[in-house]
Amino acid sequence: MKYTVITGASSGIGYEAAKLLAKQGKSLVLVARRHDELEKLRSEIKSISPKSDVIIKAKDLSYSENVYGLYESLADLDIETWVNNAGFGDSNLVKDVEVGKMENMIRLNVEALTVLSSLYVRDYHNVEGATLVNVASVVGYHIAKKGVTYSASKFFVSAYTEGLARELMNDGDKLRAKVLAPAATETGFASRAREEEDFDYSQNVEKYHTAEEMAEFLLQLLESDQVVGIVNHEDYSFELRGPIHPYMG
Repeated sequence: MKYTVITGASSGIGYEAAKLLAKQGKSLVLVARRHDELEKLRSEIKSISPKSDVIIKAKDLSYSENVYGLYESLADLDIETWVNNAGFGDSNLVKDVEVGKMENMIRLNVEALTVLSSLYVRDYHNVEGATLVNVASVVGYHIAKKGVTYSASKFFVSAYTEGLARELMNDGDKLRAKVLAPAATETGFASRAREEEDFDYSQNVEKYHTAEEMAEFLLQLLESDQVVGIVNHEDYSFELRGPIHPYMG
């Protein structure tokens, strides 16, 4: 049995992607901090695809020991796809940022993603059909006003994953690495970034996608031969394309 791992699966894009993959009959490993939300998602998936195996792992990946512990706990599984979706943002000026929150954001957005990617690439680099998807952001390509640190963390994700994709192709490895770069998406992201409860996208954001739409885009990226799936920040169309960052070969 082959599995797809999704971090940050308890809400938003990860939650909706898990349901779409279940419709394809995929077995899943769902990772997030909130055990109750993971149980809820497991019940939904079982109603969609009773034959899918669903493993839940309640882990806070902003702690290094949980990152390594998660990967080690999955050593006996055959993982065909790994989606690093867990992350959060901050909408403060650098001079106003709460340093502890910023530190946790970097640990999750950068450190946890890099460690999990590296471990997966180490074990699956020569496995046919293996795919790694790292979720960056359109502000991983354009610096956001009042989001400099968050943008920098997502610039790391986009540059790291594009570079990894080229490295794998250049070495003739079979694993493929891909970047998903959403723009504004109706999830709990803005509430956490702005520290506002029940942030209303319809009243505050001119253009945005639903989590369901972004999950559909993620599946399009998975099924394509392209490296980058990015939302055009001007018209909000979704584009599948090759690497964007310059590469010094």
